[in-house]
Parts: sequence; structure tokens; C-alpha cells
Amino acid sequence: MVTIAGLASNRGRNLRNVADRAPGGAELGVVVSNRADAPVVDWADEHGIPSEVVERGDDESRESHEERILDALADYDFDIVCLDGYMRVLTSTFLDAAPTTLNVHPSLLPAFPGMDAHEQVLDAGVKTTGCTVHVVNEEVDAGPIVTQEAVPVYTDDDADDLKSRVLYDAEFKAYPRAVRWFAEGRVTVEDDSVTVEGDVDAGLPERRVTSEDRYDELRYGENPHQDAAVYVDETCDEASVVGAPQLNEGAKGLSYNNYNDADGALNIIKEFDEPAAAVIKHTNPAGCATADTLAEAYADALATDPMSAFGGIVALNRECDAETAELIVDSFKEVVVAPGYTDDALDVLTEKKNLRVLDVGELGERTETYTEKALVGGRLVQERDLWTPTLDDLEVVTETEPTDEQLETMLFAWKVLKHVKSNGILFAKGTETVGVGMGQVSRVDAVELAAMKAEEHAEGKDAQGAVMASDAFFPFPDGVEKAADAGIEAVIQPGGSVNDEEVIEACDERGIAMVFTGQRCFRHD
Repeated sequence: MVTIAGLASNRGRNLRNVADRAPGGAELGVVVSNRADAPVVDWADEHGIPSEVVERGDDESRESHEERILDALADYDFDIVCLDGYMRVLTSTFLDAAPTTLNVHPSLLPAFPGMDAHEQVLDAGVKTTGCTVHVVNEEVDAGPIVTQEAVPVYTDDDADDLKSRVLYDAEFKAYPRAVRWFAEGRVTVEDDSVTVEGDVDAGLPERRVTSEDRYDELRYGENPHQDAAVYVDETCDEASVVGAPQLNEGAKGLSYNNYNDADGALNIIKEFDEPAAAVIKHTNPAGCATADTLAEAYADALATDPMSAFGGIVALNRECDAETAELIVDSFKEVVVAPGYTDDALDVLTEKKNLRVLDVGELGERTETYTEKALVGGRLVQERDLWTPTLDDLEVVTETEPTDEQLETMLFAWKVLKHVKSNGILFAKGTETVGVGMGQVSRVDAVELAAMKAEEHAEGKDAQGAVMASDAFFPFPDGVEKAADAGIEAVIQPGGSVNDEEVIEACDERGIAMVFTGQRCFRHD
């Protein structure tokens, strides 16, 4: 465990933050101040942390003062020294005798060193500032840099605004990070350089710096009492609903939920090379299909669950033609997303006053390889799920072999299932959905929901002879038993349960063909 000796002249808010967070298990072992009335001393006493006060005499040299500080620290074991608002420049007397000494400066060094960094930032008119954690040497704010953190400078900022933002948004991140790296033994300090083991450019790097611009303020968030905005990543080369032109002038703008659903719908139809259409409701597919024509694909997708599709989002992976547009406006939809529209299609769609029509341009390749989800206090980042099985990936595990048509349906179903919230079950025939069971806490419930949807809500199709796709393994045979009762004749699932043999046996008893993919496709948000 790394122990810190902290030197501060005032409140020591960074030291207090580090002590509270204990990054890498580091602990604040002693606080030293050159002022008896420094609030950090009272704080240390209140928290049971030893403190020492070593004030500098009026005519005392810096070297003499530092020797007395070292004497005061002689009875303490510590591994690094952390300065926090320590208003004295250290000399070699201290630096040569003490372990590595760190300081945090409220600017992105080497710009704006010294006492009035925030005023310098404002005078210079820069649009980004931040903080720097560096190794202390005898020059002011000139030691080798360990880490930095950036924050924006806004037009109406004053020095107090910057001081607060830099402290809370930058220093409170960067200083604990640097201490953690030292605690983990990953920092090497040599002469005028610092290297951090593992701090390399990688898919999931040690540090992430993101910057996005507000594209639009939204009417509200998921609910009317929540404020919301949409931000745009101008470097994204992939077709996106963010920034897509809205072709029907005068219609209301997209809401938070519209953006979320439209993004989900667009991601589904990017899975397919054939003409494809998807209808999304609350980020789940109400239906999806591919066909020889776009109109046929849309009709098949809608027929899966036209009741749930009411007020939904439509996504197409081809230029929307008039025939497809006529089908879309036949029932209430919120948004249409497509890579273009014929003039005749636009004439039809724009007759609907509040139907938002988005042109995302050519779909092209999927270039974004990571996805993320904000958490309270953090952010999850993961590789985007771009994997779909091929025929070679499918392992037939039952006595009954799937037909070529069933195999084709399995591959189609998996591409759609990836976009169904877990626990997710999908019934499909040919290349169209029949029933979708999404977001259930029990896999059996998801099967029963898909079966109910196919029986009660689907128009012109049912589950008899259909394929079932499951986003994770069946822990017990009951899921496939319920599916068999609904008319399912083939199953695609990841496999991997301790009860796989029982599930396979249940399929064999009912003449159901089943394949394992070896991969699951959970979607939890």
C-alpha cells in the first residue's frame, strides 16, 4: 500500500479528495502545512490523520525551512509526496531527500504557469483549459508531466467559474488517477520524463477524452419533466440519425425518445444487404423483414405486430419509393429513416403533418466499433456487437437436421435478435419476423410472449413451422417445450448451459432441429 505525505497551505481540497477516494488503495498518512491556521490541519485532526505545522520564520531560508519539514516527517513512513496549494517553491534540499513529489497545477502546462493561471487563460482567449499533475522540480510548474485533464472555457466564464470547473471536473479526476498509477507501481520517473505502463493507444485505453458539440436542445427527455439535448460527434463517418436532414419542413423536431428509437431502427436495417424494413417501438423491433422489394419487406415487418407498431419508427435500407411510402402512411408512425426518398415518396410522406422524415444518406460501412452507456458516476464502454453467425458457425446438436430454408431463417433471425432487449426470443419464418418476446426476466416468459404475439397480434402469419432464436442458452427444457407447443420446428441458440443435454433431449423428443452458435447476443439497454 502506498502512503502519501501531503503538503498544503490552505484547505487542501485535492488531498481531501484523494484521501476519500483512496485511489489504488493509497492512503494519506500525514499532512504538513506551513500555516498554523490552514483549514486542512483542522480537517486532518477531525479525520484522525496526523498533522504537522512547520511555519517559516521571517528571515529563514527556504533550505532551512525544508530541513525542518523533513525533520517533522522523519517519524512517518511515506512513499510519495503530494502538494496541494502549497505556496512555496521547493529546493533540492527537500526534493533530493523526499520520494517523488507531485503537484497539480490549474492549467494545461506548459501553458499558463504561475499564480494567476485562470486569469491568463481568460486573457489569452483559449477555449480549453484544465489541469496538469506533474513531478515537482526546482523550476516553477516545469517538472515532467504525469497526466492532464481538459475542461472547456465558455464565453461567459470568469476566473471563479474556471477555478471551480477546473477543480471539480479536472483536478478531482487527474490527481487521483496519478496517485493510483503510482500505487499500482506503473509509473517510472527518469530525469525529465514520466512513463506509465499500460497507458497506450488501444481499443479500451487507460484514459478516454471525448468531446461532442450540442446539436440541438430537445423539447424534453424521456419524460416532460426532464431537460435534454442531443450532441453530435462530427468525426463519425457512419450513417446516423444525429444531424440527418429532416425533409418535411414545419414538422416538430425529434424528441429524446424519437432519437433513441430511430437510432435503434437504423442499426437493425444496417444488418442486411437485401431490401429490409424494420418497425421499432421503445427501442425494440415490433417487426423486421427482408424481401425482393422494399414495399414487401415493410408490409411483412408491419404484419408481425401492427398494434405495437402504432406510433413507431420505420427504418428502411433502400431509397424509399412511393409504394412503400403509401404503406407507411396507412397507419400512424412517428419517424421514417431511410438513405433517400424519391420525389413521389416525399409527396406522400410529407402530407402527414407530424411524420418526421429523416434522410441519413448512403448507409455505407459500419465504422463505429465501440458503444457506450452513461452510468451515474461513470460510463460503460464495450465493443459493438457486429458478430453474426455464418452457416459454418452453426453446430447441429439434435437428431433432426435443419432444412436449408430453416438455416436461412436462423441467420436472419439472429441479425434481428441482436437488437431485441434481453431476455429476448424471436420467432421467424423465411426472412420475416412472426413474434417477438423482449425484455423479460424469465426466458420462458419471453417464449410465451413471442408465442402470444404470433398468435394474437400477427396478421396473415403464425408460429406454426417457425424458427425460434434465443439470445442466450436455455437453462432448462421448459423454454423449448413451450416453443414446441406454439408450433416451433427449429431453434437457434448459443448453447453452453449445464443442462444442454436435457434441452437437446427435449428437442429430439419433439422432432425439433436445434443449432448452437457458441455466442450469445444479450442486449440490456
